[in-house]
Amino acid sequence: QVQLVESGGGLVQPGGSLRLSCAAAGSVYIMGWYRQVPGKQRESVAIISTYGSTNYHDSVKGRFTISRDTTKNAVYLQMNGLKPEDTAVYYCNGRSGFNDYWGQGTQVTVSS
Repeated sequence: QVQLVESGGGLVQPGGSLRLSCAAAGSVYIMGWYRQVPGKQRESVAIISTYGSTNYHDSVKGRFTISRDTTKNAVYLQMNGLKPEDTAVYYCNGRSGFNDYWGQGTQVTVSS
């Protein structure tokens, strides 16, 4: 079992920035960020492999940047140009083999 602990959510005005952090207590291969709003399915926001390959949801390309520190088993999500539609609970995800691990989630609210 790998525990993931997120931090960095909060309230920000449209156009603002936030940085999410996630630390994994254990080794995972692929790490990423997902988000979910009430009544909708959880969706992938950004994913990064151990080798640095990244994949982004179309709606965040050019605004969000995922990065990783493999020495710390940590992943980060720099979110710039935030929009109200980015409001959601953001979850850190880690994959190792056939196992999926999730953080507890952190709320991001974009509102004026």
